[in-house]
Amino acid sequence: MKIVVLAGGLSPEREVSLCSGGLIANALTERGHRVLLLDVYEGMAELPADPEALFPKNGRYSHPISEEVPDPEELKKRVENGNALIGPNVETLCRMADRVLLALHGSMGENGQLQAYLDVCGIRYTGSGYDGCCYAMDKDVAKRLLASVGVPTPAWVCVDPTSPQAMEAARRAVGFPCVVKPCDGGSSVGVSMANTEAELREALELAGQWCRRVLVEKRIVGREFTVGILGDKVLPPVEILPDEGFYDYRNKYRGTTKEICPARLPQETVDRLSDLTKLGFDVLRLKHYARFDYLMDERNELWCLEANALPGMTPASLLPLEAAAVGISYGELCERILQLSYEE
Repeated sequence: MKIVVLAGGLSPEREVSLCSGGLIANALTERGHRVLLLDVYEGMAELPADPEALFPKNGRYSHPISEEVPDPEELKKRVENGNALIGPNVETLCRMADRVLLALHGSMGENGQLQAYLDVCGIRYTGSGYDGCCYAMDKDVAKRLLASVGVPTPAWVCVDPTSPQAMEAARRAVGFPCVVKPCDGGSSVGVSMANTEAELREALELAGQWCRRVLVEKRIVGREFTVGILGDKVLPPVEILPDEGFYDYRNKYRGTTKEICPARLPQETVDRLSDLTKLGFDVLRLKHYARFDYLMDERNELWCLEANALPGMTPASLLPLEAAAVGISYGELCERILQLSYEE
């Protein structure tokens, strides 16, 4: 099978996406597919005389992730250069493939825009459609939908960080302590905790560098879990234990966070996580696979924080860890994601 793995893009998770894409491409190549890893932003300026040669049988890709938090100004410069968000010949190359596997994270790749574009072009791809991606990526919309079907989520308010009323709205709706995050971000980029008005002001400014809409959410202190779903099967929960602080960008990708899978939980709690994940998957109209993040407070109550329509597939990512816990290797996981797109 000929496969284009689309990765890269211009989100703060660009490096994570390229790492995911390289590993996926390698895994599928090892399973006998002909795979092209393509940066959706860079594209390919010129095609060779025989474009079929771009789908090698034995290509190898590698893209390590820096533990340094991305620079928002650097990403803005790329956009301000006037280049298209979808690079040259991306559509042409995707049309040549039997299937496009999406390894994108954040912004255009995960908010439904690219999915809508591919739908218009008649190009088949893996993962959720434009509606599910749009709902899951917008944290405010996702929390509204989750709450509507009884999935508990911490109290929140969505504000314009530049508005003079933002501070008062956050104090009135949420109070302290709180978590401040871009409304459409991932990998905890731009996320910070606030215990005082001064910290809240700084947190709003930081999150506002990444998004014009910022979510201020009640901070739940407790154990952190994530739960993946693959097709109609909910995978075992992972407990996340950072060495220090919270599960931010550096803790995610520098290899200092301890992950326990399956999490040490009573069966009734595992069942509750599974039920909530299925509810969330359905109400957000997600497809094929996804991952949901939770906190459990001191009273053992579960709180859903958000959904990830395109979970990471890097060495530090949690969906492959959950799959491995039920005997699904990395290569088998990639293959299963492909199969789910055909079974739809």
